[in-house]
Amino acid sequence: MSESPIDKFLARVVAVKPGETRALLWSFAYFFCLLAGYYVLRPVRDEMGLASGVKNLPWLFTATFFVMLAVVPIYGALVARLPRQRFIPLVYHFFAANIIIFWVLLTRGIELTITAQVFFVWISVFNLFAVSVFWSFMADLYGSEQGKRLFGFIAAGGSAGALLGPLIAASLAVPIGRANLLIIAALLLEAAVFCAMQLESAAAAFKAEQIAAQKPKVDAAVGGLGGSWMAGIVMIVRSPYLAGIALWVAMLSLAGTFLYFQQANIVAALTDDPNKRTAIFAQIDLAVSVLTIIVQFLATGRLIKRFGAGPAAAFLPLIFAIGFIALWATPMLWVVIAFQAAQRAANFAISNPAREVLFTVVDREEKYKAKNVIDNVVFRGSDALFGWVFTLLRGAGLELGAISLATVPVTAAWLALALALGRTQEARAVASAASQDKQ
Repeated sequence: MSESPIDKFLARVVAVKPGETRALLWSFAYFFCLLAGYYVLRPVRDEMGLASGVKNLPWLFTATFFVMLAVVPIYGALVARLPRQRFIPLVYHFFAANIIIFWVLLTRGIELTITAQVFFVWISVFNLFAVSVFWSFMADLYGSEQGKRLFGFIAAGGSAGALLGPLIAASLAVPIGRANLLIIAALLLEAAVFCAMQLESAAAAFKAEQIAAQKPKVDAAVGGLGGSWMAGIVMIVRSPYLAGIALWVAMLSLAGTFLYFQQANIVAALTDDPNKRTAIFAQIDLAVSVLTIIVQFLATGRLIKRFGAGPAAAFLPLIFAIGFIALWATPMLWVVIAFQAAQRAANFAISNPAREVLFTVVDREEKYKAKNVIDNVVFRGSDALFGWVFTLLRGAGLELGAISLATVPVTAAWLALALALGRTQEARAVASAASQDKQ
């Protein structure tokens, strides 16, 4: 079968195989629209967090965790009862409706302080759920070998969206006002739903050629997963592998939360204007996205395929270790900005796609239920915990440099954990392939 021009072009940047192109492009477009919508909202979220006062950030992180605890059982019930092609659009339509409600509240000036706090919590929940649902879909659709080849390119779709989103926010926040950015985000989220439905069709088209040889048939997606909404928690407790991934995420939260709180204090001291602060956060996001997308297109897939998921996942704690040492030596604004750009680019471009590969070797129910608990409850619970830890350390009189230096040993343990998870993933993938060969 002759290759199309699109196939030839893609072959230059990603190791795509015949029959995968359509699904790969819809996956790319799905993540592009999803993250473009989120990154239009993210600068608004960060500004609203500052509008509530930096001292209130630990409370907002804690509120996010408890909201997540309330929402996860509802999501678990949906996953248990509805087929994939129904619950994925339902989740995104719900969030789009929420965005419109916030737009009405902000444009009419209704309880702006409370609205800002609720919006901060809401978008923190929305972000993790929306992205978790996406990657659950990807881990359900693609096998381990495919994930190593394709997840970097798919993640680049999100990075392209993360490039467009802050560009929109940075250029339009002042002219049209931050509230009207929400309408743009809602439209992008609905576009993501359209792409997800097209991806379902593309998945069915290549299932016999690609999925049947490596993973459970896509026909399994037509029904709900069944089981209890609490099954995800039980799975993590019983599986050292899933527990290890949960610990990896908790360590990411610790490092990221410490850095986020430092950034918040610095930006709060620069200006009191909400639209200008929104533009500042958007500009930071824009710089990160440019660096990320370059790495993803040129290196991610090849790095993960060459070295495996473990070393790729270990790259992020290495960056954090270097960054915290730099902050200890030179606790200045430009160091924080450079650190933030480097760690987020490393996360989005390399370590996050590698972490998603870890889920390609678990059962289908674990991909949606256990993964959702890890991505949402564990991550936001850790955010809340470490937000208070940072506040207590600062209250005890520790300077930025001392906190940074104390975090370095944690990043070393985090790196070792990533390598161990990678070895387990490889062993599981080999065992799964051997089992399928016998069938």
